[in-house]
Amino acid sequence: MKGRNLCKKVWKNHKIGVLPTGKDQIFIGKHFVHEVTSPQAFEEVREKGLGIRRPDLTKAIVDHVIPTLNRDRPFRDDKAELMTKTLEDNVREFGIEYFSPGSGKQGVCHVSFPEQGLIWPGQTAVCGDSHTCTYGAFGAISIGIGTTQVAQVLATQSLAMDPLKVRRVNFNGEKEKGVSAKDLALHMMKELGIDGGIGFAYEYGGQAVEEMSMEERMTLCNLSTEGGARAGYVNPDETTFQYLEGRPFAPKKDFDKAVKYWKSIASDSNAQYDDVANIDASRIEPQVTWGVNPGQVMGISERIPEPESKTDRDALDYIGLEPGQKIQGQGIDVVFIGSCTNGRISDLEEAANIIEGRKVSVNTLVVPGSESVKYEAERKGLDRIFKDAGAEWREPGCSMCLSMNPDQLGDYERSASTSNRNFKGRQGASTSRTHLVSPVTAAASAIGGKITDPRGYYNE
Repeated sequence: MKGRNLCKKVWKNHKIGVLPTGKDQIFIGKHFVHEVTSPQAFEEVREKGLGIRRPDLTKAIVDHVIPTLNRDRPFRDDKAELMTKTLEDNVREFGIEYFSPGSGKQGVCHVSFPEQGLIWPGQTAVCGDSHTCTYGAFGAISIGIGTTQVAQVLATQSLAMDPLKVRRVNFNGEKEKGVSAKDLALHMMKELGIDGGIGFAYEYGGQAVEEMSMEERMTLCNLSTEGGARAGYVNPDETTFQYLEGRPFAPKKDFDKAVKYWKSIASDSNAQYDDVANIDASRIEPQVTWGVNPGQVMGISERIPEPESKTDRDALDYIGLEPGQKIQGQGIDVVFIGSCTNGRISDLEEAANIIEGRKVSVNTLVVPGSESVKYEAERKGLDRIFKDAGAEWREPGCSMCLSMNPDQLGDYERSASTSNRNFKGRQGASTSRTHLVSPVTAAASAIGGKITDPRGYYNE
């Protein structure tokens, strides 16, 4: 008998029926909203006289536009104030729980919601944000949706979807010290392509993934969308269960019963897949993007490749690099450590271990992914390490991941960034240049003022 993978099991468990269009109607277990993609959705629900089907399964947060310095209300940015107030009015009207600034729960949605224990194995989860695939780290099928779909989920707690194919991606072997989940994800995009995952959910496995912490798994799954995949997930195991136990929204008295179910939802040992990819994690070094999408990436010891297309040539012209140049040693102006990809406590700890006792030589922003992360970092003294080194310690938010708040790059400024996208103008000015890197590579680069291999610090 052929076994089933987790995606197939979760899909079957949440399938309500088949719609006249031929699409499956899927029940949504958790729905998350923020200030950017929800205003029009709430308005559509209101205009059509519809209620919110399951407000108890929806949570709200502000993250994209919130400033990371002065948070006095009203915000100095009128648009940010309007978007935040609109969200607050909507959740108040419809009875949705809101993780407000100062509550201890506010932060980047894909950091705050998982750390509160809201994501469980076997769930379906959606949010009007493409990096919702982060939650797959828990063995959930989690998908980013558009504003129209946000309205549909608010009104029906379901979504019309086509079934996903499943590609098993094995990261075999043990990753080298100084190499992170971010590096594995970037390397995967180079191997499989930024469009390679279209129509797929990626199931991550192999020794390197099994040995990852939950926070590393979240980083890996977070970047699934950058490779074109609709979802990415890791099968739940003891690491998952230990992380969830005792968290505010995790099961309490029935936790052991929940674990029994969570184990059953994992892929069968003889599970069938539509495709399998094998990647040797032991051969991956710290990665740095050289172009304008996450798949234009290289090992830090390599030289800029010869362009294989006009797209590559345009990317090099934009980023200001030439074929044959070394990426290591390239000067930078700004370092950003944070985002839904790398703003968790372990990311900050790893960066602080590199920076401690040293000074940064370029403008360096360290932005915790949530208020909870901020409080824990300050309890551990990480904020003092960063500030003593000359870095800026900020309040939680999306910050310089995208140019929807005051933290932005200027014309022709070049950054080493732990965020997820290096698109043209993503971090600010239309001429700004972004190199995606891991937290430890960012920290090493902040000290040197140039792209720097972090492995040298481990060797010390």
